Amino acid sequence: MPKPKKTARGKHRWIGFRIDHTSTREELKSSLKVNLKGNEWRLFDILEARESTLAILKTPLDNFQQITLQINNSEGMETLTSSGKIRLVRKRLNATLGDNPLNTI
Repeated sequence: MPKPKKTARGKHRWIGFRIDHTSTREELKSSLKVNLKGNEWRLFDILEARESTLAILKTPLDNFQQITLQINNSEGMETLTSSGKIRLVRKRLNATLGDNPLNTI
């Protein structure tokens, strides 16, 4: 079965954010479920940085502002970047780390 055309998939945003004190993907997912309840989102990348964890999630454009506010209002979380393209979010998160390589969980 062919995948739907681009216009049928709807618009979305990728959000790159930092979270403190997360050791596993499941721990981050459960934390996001509590903090982002009522909104649609999907967790993609999780990257271990020095003292924190960087993550990327995808959300429909309609939920973007609400999710950004909820992430920034959650303790130990802050948004760093967002875009309509995951490639740009990944590039920006890599730039925030400097020369240190990322380890995907």
